[in-house]
Parts: sequence; structure tokens; C-alpha cells
Amino acid sequence: MNWKTSLQLRDLAPDDRLEMTCKQCGHVHYMTVQTIAAVRGAANFYLDEIERQSTCKSYGCWGRVRLALVRKGDTSGFVGGLA
Repeated sequence: MNWKTSLQLRDLAPDDRLEMTCKQCGHVHYMTVQTIAAVRGAANFYLDEIERQSTCKSYGCWGRVRLALVRKGDTSGFVGGLA
């Protein structure tokens, strides 16, 4: 169990941003929780479900994405060996 399987979209603030990085082409795009929750029923999804259903927004790629939570103001230099 990790943070993606324990957090639902409704647990986050509406202005929190999610970073989606394509595993194939490396394209990065950001989406707010509010725009993702606008889809009917998406507020009850866990973050791993959102990651699984999302695709790259780069033209013609449609690759799988890696999801990361962007926190404002409370960043630290320690990563813990995992990205």
C-alpha cells in the first residue's frame, strides 16, 4: 500500500496540482484536482486509478503517465531514494 492507493481525489484541495509525466516521451503536463473531479464520479477515484486511466497529452503519443503530487511551499531536498 502506498500513497496513491490510500489517497482519493476528494482528499486533496481543489487547487492542488497533479504532475503527469509520460513514460514514453517524457512530456509533462499539470492538471488541477478541480478539473479532474469535473468528470462525473471522478472525485471518488483513488490516485492510482487516475494514473492508470490517464494518457499523455502530447500530440500522437497516448503513452502511459506517472503521477506526482505537486505541493506548494513545503518542498525539501530529501527524496528518500525514490522519485
